[in-house]
Amino acid sequence: MTLTSGSPDTDLSEQSDIHARLAAYVNSSPDRVAISFPGISAPERAAAVDDLRYRTMTYGELGVRVRDYARGFAAIGIERGTKAIVMLRPDPDLYAVLFALFRIGAVPVVVDPGMGVRRMLHCFRSVGAQAFIGIPKAHLVRLLARGTFSTVRISVSTGRIGWDAHTLGAVARQGRKAVPTLPIAHRADDLLLIAFTTGSTGPAKGVEVTRAGLAASLRVVERLHDRHDGFRSLATVPLFGLFDLAQGAHIVLGPVDPIRVRDADPALLCEVIEHFAVSDLTASPALLGPLSVHVSERGTGLPTLLRVISMGAPAKLEALAALRAAMPSDGTVYTTYGSTEALPLTTLEWDELAGTRDATASGAGSCVGRAVPESDADYLVRLIRIHDDAIPVWSDDLLVAPGEVGEIVATGPQISDDYHADPAAVARAKIVEHRADGSVRLWHRVGDLARQDEHSRLWFCGRISQRVRTAGGDMYTVMIERIFDTHPALARSALVGVGRPGAQVPVLCYELRDGVDPGERDRIERELWRHGQQRDMTAKVRVFLWHPGFPVDIRHNAKIGREQLGRWAAGVLGYGTDGGER
Repeated sequence: MTLTSGSPDTDLSEQSDIHARLAAYVNSSPDRVAISFPGISAPERAAAVDDLRYRTMTYGELGVRVRDYARGFAAIGIERGTKAIVMLRPDPDLYAVLFALFRIGAVPVVVDPGMGVRRMLHCFRSVGAQAFIGIPKAHLVRLLARGTFSTVRISVSTGRIGWDAHTLGAVARQGRKAVPTLPIAHRADDLLLIAFTTGSTGPAKGVEVTRAGLAASLRVVERLHDRHDGFRSLATVPLFGLFDLAQGAHIVLGPVDPIRVRDADPALLCEVIEHFAVSDLTASPALLGPLSVHVSERGTGLPTLLRVISMGAPAKLEALAALRAAMPSDGTVYTTYGSTEALPLTTLEWDELAGTRDATASGAGSCVGRAVPESDADYLVRLIRIHDDAIPVWSDDLLVAPGEVGEIVATGPQISDDYHADPAAVARAKIVEHRADGSVRLWHRVGDLARQDEHSRLWFCGRISQRVRTAGGDMYTVMIERIFDTHPALARSALVGVGRPGAQVPVLCYELRDGVDPGERDRIERELWRHGQQRDMTAKVRVFLWHPGFPVDIRHNAKIGREQLGRWAAGVLGYGTDGGER
């Protein structure tokens, strides 16, 4: 039986392996700038980046560092198959370490530090890594939680520390002295990376990414966004920095804390974009929102910026419009949709996205674009009927009718087949399809609800786990919220259900815009009720609760913790923990 949803069990070509793609630029263009990065320490960076004391690293220099680290890691016992936790700042060493681990066949384990220490420790405990590569502060966490890291036998620190660990500098020196060895032959189905989901919409899971899987994601990115050799990218997302380097880009590490991207100074971002003539910016709405406000209020143009890619959370159309207005006439703005397990799935360019605004405000959902045409792609995206339980075996009977809301599922080489050491998550998220030719294909359940229009575009309707289950049927969060969000006093809203599933009461929680007096809530709620009564979709929403600040993910400040907000609403309205009224 052949598994066809993942990567074929064959040797990788040089064009498909991410390390080989970097090596090609190292060999062909060693003098090309690969990375520009702040040349001052992190504590000084926020105050001094405006003088742009940046340093550069060429592809040749990056290649040497990757080689030295790879040989040094091998010398201290990090080898093919070694799982290595990587907790480094977003600087050249992060990329050199990752590519070095890729080169020797070790498996980096990465988590989003914004999820908090407790969740991070849970992730690390489930992996059983043998190596730990991090900054001194990360090693302090490792020592304080020894039980979590009991399997770690090799430790590497970026600086001198007061316990037994190799320093990264010593590893590089050891690598320079090491005897060259024959290159390792990698295979397409080799595990390349374990990347944990953020946990913002459920428990964090370790996504297994194969070499061919990441290469397929890179091919899709290239097809969707039409980038050309030598583009300059402001890197705000480390994973996309890897993609950029594999495409020969000059990446600029800007003044952005990856844990709190929403706190980035938009004026400094504009300075960096102008100074380096940045052509590409990939970022979340948490960063693009403040940047758009800055360029709009100050009249700041972004004449070098040719591509903006919004990803990681639902985009704000007003923000994208302001950025598009600041870009040159041939610039493009994209929204990209996907997940850690399936990156990317769809994209949509601004000119078309702008035309969806009225439909979104009328309850159609948020348009997230279309996949690469199936005639040009080797992956498929479909919608299936809503199920809360596992679906072990695929059937075409699962598919929804045209225009009907269903759960997004996808299959293809860039879709991860497995979660690391988490069979329960695999059973919940994967569907096995037995094909007529005897092969087996895996479908991944994304967990998001959408509908597809006559133009093959997907319209995001909300998370399957966050839909409100009333006696009269299900209500989908994003479809409802975007209708109420048109009220001029609202910053954003969140639909939650209180009570037992199947008999829930829909409650619209809302935040007010800055400057709106909370004392006006009674009037605002009357207006919201009247607005809701104009549509069948929203007529059942009759309870409105003001909230001073929604629980959100720390990184994007956009993914609303509706489960937590629902518990708050239940408490306010007098419902018990079992969903019944007290």
